[in-house]
Amino acid sequence: MKDAVRGAIAGAIGTWLMDLVTTGVLASQPKDLPQREKAASPNGQGAVANLVDRTEAIFGIVMKPEQRSMATTAIHYGLGMVPGALYGALRNRLPILGAGRGVLYGLILWAVNDEYVNSKLGLAGSFGAYPLESHWRGLVGHIALGTATDTGIDILGAHR
Repeated sequence: MKDAVRGAIAGAIGTWLMDLVTTGVLASQPKDLPQREKAASPNGQGAVANLVDRTEAIFGIVMKPEQRSMATTAIHYGLGMVPGALYGALRNRLPILGAGRGVLYGLILWAVNDEYVNSKLGLAGSFGAYPLESHWRGLVGHIALGTATDTGIDILGAHR
């Protein structure tokens, strides 16, 4: 349980770092990329915003803009914390999971969440709808998330 809590905390920190990395990478990418990504995205918005829309529809609620912003941030960080908790609990039990000091973990999150589940749930467009630069940025960001989560778990006191 302690390793799961460490993983959740480290996952939040990793999510924050991933955002910094992806923002930095985006600054070096073609200036029209955000418009191309918006055109490829369902409802012209990202997967988390689409998930918030779906949540509103399922529960029959309408959030105020500030509530929506908080919900979007909470879901975004939750998507780093929940897998981080699982990673924290499992990395010593399944050593392959911790391969590359979290690189494999980041790759798995990117492939499963960004490249498969979001599309299958209709929260994001298909793989081919997005420019390759978008996939590259997501991959780099998730590797940063994975390594930060792994390192954070160690800093918080877990042992390998």
